[in-house]
Amino acid sequence: MLRLLAGLTRSLPLVIALVVLAIVVYFTISWVKSPMKAKEILIKLFLILCSAISIFFVLASIYALVEDNTAVFELAASCAVVGVVGLVITLICRHFFIKHHPHYRFKRTADGKTQTGEQTIEDVPTRAGTFWTIYDLLGHFRPKK
Repeated sequence: MLRLLAGLTRSLPLVIALVVLAIVVYFTISWVKSPMKAKEILIKLFLILCSAISIFFVLASIYALVEDNTAVFELAASCAVVGVVGLVITLICRHFFIKHHPHYRFKRTADGKTQTGEQTIEDVPTRAGTFWTIYDLLGHFRPKK
């Protein structure tokens, strides 16, 4: 047990990387879009990221346990604990975010129509593709006249 706690200090770079990623993503998206959208995207990102970290390191620790490699098992288990704790924190944050902003629970589906005037969402031309996504993103940084 003491070695597992000592192994948690070896997973400290993973914790630092996750914290730095969260700060950079939050401030970038809240500067480009809005703080509410930044929180929504951050919750989705960390839900996927922490799930992937947890699954990968749980599988790695099971493999190390089968191979009887205790050093790798302790390191993989400590990183899996970081992923699981991050996943629990993300789920708690998502619960409170939806509790305080219930309109985020219901997303508009692809067959939804707008209610303004006679124009529907299908009538509006869309620009799909990577090029237009990058173009629109760079449009936020252009100087306004």
